[in-house]
Amino acid sequence: MKTITVKGVGAVSVKPDLIVLGLKIRAKDYEYDSTMKVAAERINYLNNSLEAAGFEKKAAKTTDFRVDTSYRSVKDEKGDYKSVFEGYDCVHRLKIEFDFDTKRLARVLSEISKCIAKPEISIDFTVKDPTAVSAELLKAAVKNAREKAEILCGASGAKLGELVTIDYNWGELHLYSETDYNVDGKCLMMGAAGIDDMEIEPEEIKARDTATFVWEIA
Repeated sequence: MKTITVKGVGAVSVKPDLIVLGLKIRAKDYEYDSTMKVAAERINYLNNSLEAAGFEKKAAKTTDFRVDTSYRSVKDEKGDYKSVFEGYDCVHRLKIEFDFDTKRLARVLSEISKCIAKPEISIDFTVKDPTAVSAELLKAAVKNAREKAEILCGASGAKLGELVTIDYNWGELHLYSETDYNVDGKCLMMGAAGIDDMEIEPEEIKARDTATFVWEIA
């Protein structure tokens, strides 16, 4: 059986419709219990700020939580280095998602800027339904592969027959806009004035996926 193998490429551009706000809280103390107490207090402050921004209580969900021991290297009187215990370091990462709305984003950032916990912030623009985007990519890949196969067969005098196999590597798509949205903490402390008047239009998400098709030819 003679066959033709073609790689189909699907490409789509999608407007972001979801904002993902990443938040990181850190707490460090010499005693473990004190570290955990400080971490809990800072999370409570953060939750209060998010409530003030219009979210439900504990709307932010934990994505990572860890407690590590911290050491530093010091030189003793003999010139030798040794590790000295400095305490416990707690890192709590959370995220909160909401429909694309830059005015709401400005309000959230303004409230967080007043939070005494001083969380580190990251902002991403993505899509609510990645499955739908994946389906569109696969449809485009199938169409692209068949068009290529028909062109090749037509140019070589062959006839495209039945589809034999499809080889597709299921992987996670990176469906995030390349737009970098960042406002310095000191600027945020001035309030949302000006920020919420700014119409932000993130770059469309450009996604690609591939699949390999094998057809019979005659």
